[in-house]
Amino acid sequence: MNNSTSTGVYANGNDNKKFKGDRPPCSPSRVLHLRKIPSDVTEAEVISLGLPFGKVTNLLMLKGKSQAFLEMASEEAAVTMVNYYTPVTPHLRSQPVFIQYSNHRELKTDNLPNQARAQAALQAVSAVQSGSLALPGPPTNEGTILPGQSPVLRIIIENLFYPVTLEVLHQIFSKFGTVLKIITFTKNNQFQALLQYADPVNAHYAKMALDGQNIYNACCTLRIDFSKLTSLNVKYNNDKSRDFTRLDLPTGDGQPSLEPPMAAAFGAPGIISSPYAGAAGFAPAIGFHQATGLSVPAVPGALGPLTITSSAVTGRMAIPGAGGIPGNSVLLVTNLNPDLITPHGLFILFGVYGDVHRVKIMFNKKENALVQMADASQAQLAMNHLSGQRLYGKVLRATLSKHQAVQLPREGQEDQGLTKDFSNSPLHRFKKPGSKNFQNIFPPSATLHLSNIPPSVTVDDLKNLFTEAGCSVKAFKFFQKDRKMALIQLGSVEEAIQALIELHNHDLGENHHLRVSFSKSTI
Repeated sequence: MNNSTSTGVYANGNDNKKFKGDRPPCSPSRVLHLRKIPSDVTEAEVISLGLPFGKVTNLLMLKGKSQAFLEMASEEAAVTMVNYYTPVTPHLRSQPVFIQYSNHRELKTDNLPNQARAQAALQAVSAVQSGSLALPGPPTNEGTILPGQSPVLRIIIENLFYPVTLEVLHQIFSKFGTVLKIITFTKNNQFQALLQYADPVNAHYAKMALDGQNIYNACCTLRIDFSKLTSLNVKYNNDKSRDFTRLDLPTGDGQPSLEPPMAAAFGAPGIISSPYAGAAGFAPAIGFHQATGLSVPAVPGALGPLTITSSAVTGRMAIPGAGGIPGNSVLLVTNLNPDLITPHGLFILFGVYGDVHRVKIMFNKKENALVQMADASQAQLAMNHLSGQRLYGKVLRATLSKHQAVQLPREGQEDQGLTKDFSNSPLHRFKKPGSKNFQNIFPPSATLHLSNIPPSVTVDDLKNLFTEAGCSVKAFKFFQKDRKMALIQLGSVEEAIQALIELHNHDLGENHHLRVSFSKSTI
């Protein structure tokens, strides 16, 4: 096909010149140009690079040139994606892929041949994202949107030349959503795991992105399928099984940490002092520039590259953060709006993903704050879900802090009320071990789930409440079976985040305080 056709993407042909060094960077565009794509890569694999950053609206593969164009729904999503992949080169099929903005502002691919596969892949993904695979009829509860698809994955690890711990699996799979439970076991001399997400959509994305990838260079290959089970029952929290929603479970003492056949498969402990030392060493494949294994596209603003160090063998994770301490429960939150943010606002927002103990807004730099969560997994969860979201007109960033606790001001120290201790707050959502709230943790969305509504409060009362808080109400509906609960859809995710901060625990009278959380359903 020559470059003079008027199909849009080839309109000026600039993107197809031979690359002599990198060309000057274009201004941001929602269309991204990908180079050095391996010839056997599928459309779904290319789409999976963009998924964590937002909706992918079009794709054009130029297989003969090892190039592709990916169109995101918004320029903001494309900018986040480029910013994320600039320090951490993404890999497809173990090959580094290069991403930059295209000169094109949109992709017009209607008249091009061979687009059927790309369009089918896009439709499959968008059906999953929008929930249009939903069961017919109005959803009467916050039910699954993928009929017949389980939130549980069955994972088999082949070429197990180096031990893979439960922590390593949790770290990798958490990139794609909230992991509730993991059980590991050996069957037919193979190391296997069952892993349950909060939502089948997360399981779908994780399978799409991770199936067939290597955890370490040239070994520990992930083979992933949906399990027939829809829920896992974990009895013990130890190095074999874990329920992240029940920190109160016993360890079931007396269990050997590795079954004898597995220990034998790993060789005697101590021969390989780290995954990549000595002759048999493997470079860590995850997120390393020079490595050739799995590069997980993380949620925007989540952990930088995920490095698995020798400490992972003993079950401790080492994560290079922004100078952050691995396993830390304190987050550094930056780029806040200093005129509108309050300690209470951060307490309510971060409290959606865990119990916030303390908040400190920096006295000299009020766009920065420290948020101390109850534990490291809640801090990780809040960081994954909230970093990159817009709040009061600015894109919030969250990373692990180098501080291990938030200090309260000394007596008489000037603080302007910027440091608050919430450790005994009645508003903690996750106080009860195994609380159902662990099952209902969802990313920020424009649709909010409301509960604890007294019988006397009407649709109009609630709509007016949200309108007065500055929101535009797009849709509203009470749950058919339980009028104490409702869904309300607002104009944008940012509006919903601000409404949640403002109206969670709002007094509706009759001793009822409104409970607000993000919903995975749409109206």
